[in-house]
Amino acid sequence: MTSGFPSLRRLAAAALSALAGFGLLAAGTAAQAASTLPALSLDKTQTSVSGLSSGGFMAVQLHVGFSATFTKGAGVVAGGPFYCAQGSITNATGRCMTHSTSIPVSTLVSTTNSWAGSGAIDPVANLQNSKLYLFSGSADSTVVPAVMNDLATYYQSFVPAANIVYKKDIPAQHAMITDDYGSACSTNGSPYINDCNFDLAGAILQQLYGPLNARNNGTLGGTFTEFNQTDFVTNHGMATTGWVYVPAACAGGATTCRLHVVLHGCKQNTATIGDKYVRNTGYNRWGDTNNIIMLYPQTSTAATNSCWDWWGYDSANYAKKSGPQMAAIKAMVDRLGSGTAPANLAAPTGVGTSGATASSMTIAWGGVSGAAGYHVYRAGTQVNASTVTGTSFTDTGLAAGTSYSWTVAAVDAAGAVGPQSAAATGTTTGTAAVCYTASNYAHVSAGRATQSGGYAYAKGSNQNMGLWNTFTTTTLKQTGANYYVIGSC
Repeated sequence: MTSGFPSLRRLAAAALSALAGFGLLAAGTAAQAASTLPALSLDKTQTSVSGLSSGGFMAVQLHVGFSATFTKGAGVVAGGPFYCAQGSITNATGRCMTHSTSIPVSTLVSTTNSWAGSGAIDPVANLQNSKLYLFSGSADSTVVPAVMNDLATYYQSFVPAANIVYKKDIPAQHAMITDDYGSACSTNGSPYINDCNFDLAGAILQQLYGPLNARNNGTLGGTFTEFNQTDFVTNHGMATTGWVYVPAACAGGATTCRLHVVLHGCKQNTATIGDKYVRNTGYNRWGDTNNIIMLYPQTSTAATNSCWDWWGYDSANYAKKSGPQMAAIKAMVDRLGSGTAPANLAAPTGVGTSGATASSMTIAWGGVSGAAGYHVYRAGTQVNASTVTGTSFTDTGLAAGTSYSWTVAAVDAAGAVGPQSAAATGTTTGTAAVCYTASNYAHVSAGRATQSGGYAYAKGSNQNMGLWNTFTTTTLKQTGANYYVIGSC
């Protein structure tokens, strides 16, 4: 996360003014072709949560606030005690990040007990059987290790010491760390995913769930689905869509599976860094071989620095069950766990492609007995916005001269999804786009751009590429003869 917290410190005073008008901000770009979050078969005693920085603080809020739901426990990376900020941006950017003043842990424990007694959060007795994995990079300069030390002290009032693992011996900066993806371990910058030669996602999941099957280091067998978050919340700093990864065995409720909620940090939502956090933090590889569904709720860019609400920018009740973001994520969990197993739906057969154009392909298949409709997947990601009632579907928005693969799954009347078919491949017509990455000076020299007034402009589209020099690098995509746009292939 925070990815944006350093700027929060610099702009704390301005943030207070901005927060007053937060309710006037839009929730973000309207969801396009987003699906309904599926209703699957879950073992509701096997739900857990983890998060980084603002996501770490939110993970603590969900774990403590909905302890009857997140019974397996929580993983917290660079977070702090429950209700650490006590509704104050000054506390949030001070004691809860830099530890510039002491955190009143005993007071926060008392508040937790009081709120549990009033029903504002679930009974604290639920925490006794949960497990925790806490991680603090020893080089973290954004949420310093002393804050995580206080989180460990806070949790000791509710969780047995034997159920807590606290790792703080890796010189990592402020980031979600992996063993094979991201920036250098000492980097403190976007996308806040660092390769520190340590599989943190795996360590978290194995602490929460016990021994697990080895992760899948190859091609994942499940599906990523972008779902409509406005079914659960509108505005309140939440994006219109979120993501869920469903292992193949869990599709349609054919197998009763477990659920782990993964929370990004500030400036780590898909609107800011694309799908890097959703796909590259390591969680899905473990979920794929252990029947653990991964839910990735998303903040919007309307949220302060795209952070989760852990200090009250959206609601005074941000840390209670009634907090809008808290309630929305709980509703997502409930939806995922509301399904039943399908009525022995078979995988569709005879899947094939036809009617290729430069930007579309038609996929057709044989009907499945008992199916109410079908879902179509391109490279594992669902592409139909609503259930397909026939036995064909035209996938659009494809790149010219490019090969793709599709699978199809049947859906029963209750919305449960059966197993996916064998893949069918097809290639669009036309010529695949060609991309060139070079300095703006080189682009102009090669005739892909022009220069005027010290700036480079893409030939054809006339898009401003920035300064015309050897230091500014741009990727240009050729979409026609002597026509280039800023983009990637």
